[in-house]
Amino acid sequence: MLVHWVETEHFRLLEQQRVEFAPGVNVITGANAQGKTTLLEAVYVLTGARSFRTFYDRELIAFGEDAAAVNGLIRSGDRDRRIELRFARGKTRQMKSNGVKRDPREMRDDLKAILFSPDDLGMVRGPASGRRKLMDAAISQLRPGYAALLADYNKIYENKTRILKDWREKPSLLDALDEFSWSLAVCSAKIIRYRAGFARRLREAAGPIQREFSAGAEELDLSYATVSTVEDPAASEKELFEAVWRRQTQLRQAELDAGSCLVGAHKDDLAFTINGADARSYASQGQARTAALSVKLAEREIFLSETGEVPVLLLDDVLSELDAARQEFVLNRIGGGQTLVTCCEADSVSRLLDGRVLTMEKGRVTG
Repeated sequence: MLVHWVETEHFRLLEQQRVEFAPGVNVITGANAQGKTTLLEAVYVLTGARSFRTFYDRELIAFGEDAAAVNGLIRSGDRDRRIELRFARGKTRQMKSNGVKRDPREMRDDLKAILFSPDDLGMVRGPASGRRKLMDAAISQLRPGYAALLADYNKIYENKTRILKDWREKPSLLDALDEFSWSLAVCSAKIIRYRAGFARRLREAAGPIQREFSAGAEELDLSYATVSTVEDPAASEKELFEAVWRRQTQLRQAELDAGSCLVGAHKDDLAFTINGADARSYASQGQARTAALSVKLAEREIFLSETGEVPVLLLDDVLSELDAARQEFVLNRIGGGQTLVTCCEADSVSRLLDGRVLTMEKGRVTG
């Protein structure tokens, strides 16, 4: 998979222009606040996904403008496609593929991208929600039905939470509590199987990458944690359902007292350890950044294994706070597919033997 070019109009601070990319490594340099991350963002939205910087499309439109557009020519499955995206204030985004209107959710198979941004440090040191988001975003790209499963789960969770919060004022709500608990357990069992399988593959792929990063000095391990009564996350859906339902039954009164859902896939986590120590507490900034990047590179390997194609790799400010040896590893490791990587100084990428360097200034690529 690759992006031949991207064309923007009133997209944040980017000037109206077309930017062409090489099939291999593309390094985007420039001072801070010149539009480097925004250019990556423009490429990312071509996948049909939301921006990685905001949930609201209106924030993608330049100040003083009513609409913005991002167009691109991509290659996927040995076929070129022209993608057109239009954002207008107060309206739903419009997306076309080769001139045919498409639902953005249907476009995710046309172009897949693996993104690393500074916010991804939160996957190592931040709350569990960030690690769940990591798993869910990756699985959704690999298994289209997974996104619908998550949507169903969230609706059930919201309804059950409403019952638990309001039952004292309206006791009749309790008549539906067990039904929603049952449905939550059914969905949890399915989600747990998906996440457990992906976490296992991620662990197998990320460990060796971290080892290479650190010249053998660091062992990265990932472990998937879910409902305490689940002994084997890879068990059958029936066994997982029974384990989750058993735990829900045990904590039914506790949920009523707390007014919140205490059991389910929304409590899952993916624990990171480096050399046996909890990375949340003991990893240095460089180790945390390296671990997050190892996971992203592992994602790329999983996608290649699953689809036979290498997804586009988007790396935002990846070289910051890495020593020279780790920077060298990154620059040598990102080959094998198309990569767009941002950095502030061209000197940081002088070791690249092959690749295109794009310089950004005031929202425009100048070289």
